[in-house]
Amino acid sequence: MANMRDGMAGFGGGARGANGLNGSGGAQAIDGAYQGDGQQLHDRSIGDIIADLKNLSSQQVETVLAYQRQHRLRFGEAAVALGFASDDDVLYALSQQFHYPYAPEERRDLSRELVAAVQPFSQQAESFRAIRSQLMMRLFSANEPKRALAVVSPEPGDGKTFFAANLAVTLAQLGGRTLLVDADMRGPRQHEVFAVPNGAGLSNVLSGRKETNVIHQVPDLPSLFLLPVGVTPPNPLELVERPAFKLLLRELLSKFDHVLVDTPAASYGADAGVIAARCGSALAIARKNQCHMNGLQDLVTSLAESPAKLAGVVLNDY
Repeated sequence: MANMRDGMAGFGGGARGANGLNGSGGAQAIDGAYQGDGQQLHDRSIGDIIADLKNLSSQQVETVLAYQRQHRLRFGEAAVALGFASDDDVLYALSQQFHYPYAPEERRDLSRELVAAVQPFSQQAESFRAIRSQLMMRLFSANEPKRALAVVSPEPGDGKTFFAANLAVTLAQLGGRTLLVDADMRGPRQHEVFAVPNGAGLSNVLSGRKETNVIHQVPDLPSLFLLPVGVTPPNPLELVERPAFKLLLRELLSKFDHVLVDTPAASYGADAGVIAARCGSALAIARKNQCHMNGLQDLVTSLAESPAKLAGVVLNDY
């Protein structure tokens, strides 16, 4: 269900104006992504993490410690027994100890689409991790040139945005800096999925406007960043065809370990193909029982004839 082949794969469960970035604010925007980043990882005890997470008072902590000693339990087990924490809180604290970030329970109402962040141990999340593993072996290995990955689909509603968002989460959970670029300038939605501002973004950078801090660090996922669309432009295809987009991707690849790019559906125009060619690689998404085979075949054929390496096709039945 979660394997990916060169043909079909199943996914279970689910500036200088146009010539560069010098005066456009693009370099400032990229550098702005690192404000507050670069902090060293420090090991913390489960008790410290749970106490901070649940805002336990010093008296409550002492109560847990006394109960822990009396019953010879772990701190988390004692906190759960006393009603100061839930099993999910303990699991979250354990994940923080192992530097495996996901959204804590109280933030899981932000977007249920982010299954890899809000349900990290579900079958759907496991499917994303399986696809991530295959991509790491065939596309992101040391033997391959560094490329951005465009996530494309034949038609709207195929689950491309959902897939790109969750794949970005799973890549960030490996610990490397991961950037998700929303280049769907016809119907942007990633800013809604991740609940980040969308006042300025990719369209502003590519149009040569001076903007700062257009790349946002995703809360609770310290290795994940999002570059939203910003203002929806009237000329999305022309913007991604400009040399500035290629230069921007080159700059982003030098600063992030993984760069994923969400795209408009191929049925809207040539945007997806142009973006895939600029990225250097593409992964196609098709929705089970909805996507038309002719449209998918046309997309795969056009990608095969482009400079982009086709990593595979994923069948989404979410």
